[in-house]
Amino acid sequence: MNAAIELRGVSKLFGTVRALDEVSLEIGPGVTGLLGPNGSGKSTLMKLITGQLTPDAGTVRVLDRNPFRDPQCMTALGLCPEHDRFYEELSGLDFVTALTRLHGYNHAEARHASERALARVGMTAFASKPLRSMSRGMRQRVKIAQAIAHDPHVVLLDEPLTGTDPVGRADLIALITALGSESRTVVVSSHVLHEVEAMTEDVVLIRHGRVRAEGNIRRLRALLVDRPYRIRMGVGDARRFASAAIALAGVSALTVLDGATVEVTTSSFDLACDGLPALARSLGLVVGELVSPDADLESLYRYLVA
Repeated sequence: MNAAIELRGVSKLFGTVRALDEVSLEIGPGVTGLLGPNGSGKSTLMKLITGQLTPDAGTVRVLDRNPFRDPQCMTALGLCPEHDRFYEELSGLDFVTALTRLHGYNHAEARHASERALARVGMTAFASKPLRSMSRGMRQRVKIAQAIAHDPHVVLLDEPLTGTDPVGRADLIALITALGSESRTVVVSSHVLHEVEAMTEDVVLIRHGRVRAEGNIRRLRALLVDRPYRIRMGVGDARRFASAAIALAGVSALTVLDGATVEVTTSSFDLACDGLPALARSLGLVVGELVSPDADLESLYRYLVA
């Protein structure tokens, strides 16, 4: 993986508060979720990557450039900030066009690029609407449009789904996933874990200014060997299944919840994915449900960050 974003020993202080503490990190192409509680350092990290802040120690490189000192780096960066900073009297199209021109486009080029970006976020029909009269979800889409209009290689999205309705969230999740599939490096900061999980399996977890974990959700979860998985299965005949499953290697506990449902505790997620369904088939049982409250991003976050 060629990392588009590299941090080496980065620390950032605000007075006596250490917002980031010796952070070393590499982020490459695709979508990466940036997660952590309020005050963990996520916004500071984004401001360092986009050149709004300089580190007090360490180095930040974006596409092997210094984002604070190299203006060319800005053409490769797109940022959707968490909070609105609009010229309210402008239309969405005029606003995105004005910001796109700052990247060196002439008016006609910026207009065309802005129309294309607004179409991509589903705002073509509302492009001429004044920003002051737009809903929160529409304003959010305009912010994303200005972040991608100049076709950046690196896109940073800070709480991009805030204020969107269910249909809007589904559309934007699909857009963000598509941006990552185009060989761009996309970093998404969000508090809504299931939305992040719908976009990517690659995450960076931050707490108290330090990186607690980074990488694929499933691999990170598998490293927590002291945290077993609970697997709930609907198999029709729970007692018959339980009698056979208790003998499997890796099963540490088993509870019959009702006549059709059993909960298996195991340290092996492979057993849950392959061994338990295979056992049910060998017994002539149909698996109607197979879920684990311990194998998703929320459980990983709970164990490492919360």
